[in-house]
Amino acid sequence: MFAVVVKFRIKPEHWGQFMPLMQQNAQASVSLEPECKQFDVLTDPARPNEVLLYEIYTNAEAFQTHLKTPHFIAFDKQVSDMIDDKIVETYAEVS
Repeated sequence: MFAVVVKFRIKPEHWGQFMPLMQQNAQASVSLEPECKQFDVLTDPARPNEVLLYEIYTNAEAFQTHLKTPHFIAFDKQVSDMIDDKIVETYAEVS
């Protein structure tokens, strides 16, 4: 398995626009990508405007495929101006 953790800091004025787009991207990833096993969208009221993604793929190649899908490309283009900061971390399963 291959895990991806993404932390976004969203510009406050774009929160209402960002979240539906994020949720659509997560749903499309799980339903259209057989190698995307999990895609959680998480928030914490103590940290407004922060979103954490927790994604599980079968392997690193599956994540690279995800980055080339039409739904991800559209999402990335739509939200690029809504984001103050983005950190992406990846983790491979220890065998």
